[in-house]
Amino acid sequence: MPEIAVWGWALLVLGAVIIGVSKTALPGAGTVAVAIFAAVLPPKQSTGTILLLLILADLFAITAYRRHVNWKALLRLAPAVVVGLAIGIWFLAVATDELVGRVIGVLLLAVVAFTLARRWMRRGTEDSGPHVVAATGYGVLGGFTTMVANAAGPVMSMYFLAARFPVKEFLGTAAWFFFLVNISKVPFSIGLGLITAPGLLVDLVLAPVVVAATFLGRWIANRLDQAVFERIVIALTLVGAAYLILA
Repeated sequence: MPEIAVWGWALLVLGAVIIGVSKTALPGAGTVAVAIFAAVLPPKQSTGTILLLLILADLFAITAYRRHVNWKALLRLAPAVVVGLAIGIWFLAVATDELVGRVIGVLLLAVVAFTLARRWMRRGTEDSGPHVVAATGYGVLGGFTTMVANAAGPVMSMYFLAARFPVKEFLGTAAWFFFLVNISKVPFSIGLGLITAPGLLVDLVLAPVVVAATFLGRWIANRLDQAVFERIVIALTLVGAAYLILA
């Protein structure tokens, strides 16, 4: 077990709660958990440690919202996400940590501005989802950000928000998206040495917290109004973008 101070464990527990709630109620909040883990653990180890906890929360999320999935939207995203993952792997090899964070933060702000502009100009799409060009853009950016910083939550939240999904369809489609993407990242994370034995021990301690938080998130989601939900998603995206730019 790595040596972590009491305050560090308190922060990790808070991060674990945020992971669980973000997967079943407040997508985009996961970026806050990424920041917490990176502050307590060595940066590379934090990436692999949080990835396994995200997958655990994904499992509960896809079970909770198994009847609320827009598979057409996921299939539309798949090719672009693969391209984004490849670009992310290349970018990790050539860019500094500071540059990675700032680039993602700026891109997130651009995504928020684009999504809100489409709404204000009444050019939004129907429930079937954004057209293929928008799906390609969001998909590439989502694949890129999830590979380099586990920070695709805000990006994909903006995509599903633009598609005007109801709360549960939003959460169910996002749950399956992240589950499939996170599973695909495991071999790369092992190969890059991001998943470590000390990190696995931390995961074992925090796993029960994540599981409990997914049920808390489900309780919250059942009581969220659509308009309030959308405002929270946008606010969390802006917080995530600001953190990545300023960190």
